[in-house]
Amino acid sequence: MKKFNYHSIKDTKEASKLSSANSIFLAGGMTVIPSIKLGLGSYKDVIDIKEIKKLSGIKVSGKIVKIGATTKHAEVASSKDVKKAIPSLAKLAGGIGDPQVRNRGTIGGSIANNDPSADYPAACIALNATINTNNNRKINAENFFRGMFETCLKKGELIESIDFEIPQKSDYQKLKNPASRYAVVGVYVAKHKSGTIVGVTGAKSCVYNEKSLSDKLSKNFSSNSIDSTEISPSEMNSDIHASAEYRANMVKALAIKAVDAC
Repeated sequence: MKKFNYHSIKDTKEASKLSSANSIFLAGGMTVIPSIKLGLGSYKDVIDIKEIKKLSGIKVSGKIVKIGATTKHAEVASSKDVKKAIPSLAKLAGGIGDPQVRNRGTIGGSIANNDPSADYPAACIALNATINTNNNRKINAENFFRGMFETCLKKGELIESIDFEIPQKSDYQKLKNPASRYAVVGVYVAKHKSGTIVGVTGAKSCVYNEKSLSDKLSKNFSSNSIDSTEISPSEMNSDIHASAEYRANMVKALAIKAVDAC
């Protein structure tokens, strides 16, 4: 039996006060609960934040889609506002895990966990997202994700919401693990007025902007413009699911597919 103090709180100030070096925030529990059960994490305090009302909801304002941190994947997938403003983001959310995961897991939890094969981080990069925290920090996605399961969040800092920039065109394509539906490789292409961004997940230890593709698509948004591009397998993941060389090839193949689907 794993022993810890469970706290159900209703505002972010209380959450911050309870936070310590031996605590963990809980929302959907898709990562926290398995970690505790498997002995991968041991905590004195588990702080449940899902009842904080200000952390949930979807709002479209101007050129931004704002999504609260505890908003569930299923809510993003079914949102009429998201489907209208950024249909590729709704598509991404609908392809996460299975119905049980989509109805429990939260967007903030996924981003804060920064699993190297998670889908949302690729959307954050491609859609030039801003991560808003309870410390009044506004963090650009390219600065937020630091490495495998690592972000720039400080101890006790909570994601309150994520602002996604509405693109002119976008699409997300992934080669999914047939069991978990995690991305073996996932590529999110978004064309903005200022240029195109290609966010890639699953290929390396951390989500990243594949700038060789982004630069070419910014000049000419056509799959023909990247058809001859060679993606280096250097630093690519290699495991039982796919070699580094295969992943490098899939980054380009999925980018071409995403561009053609826009």
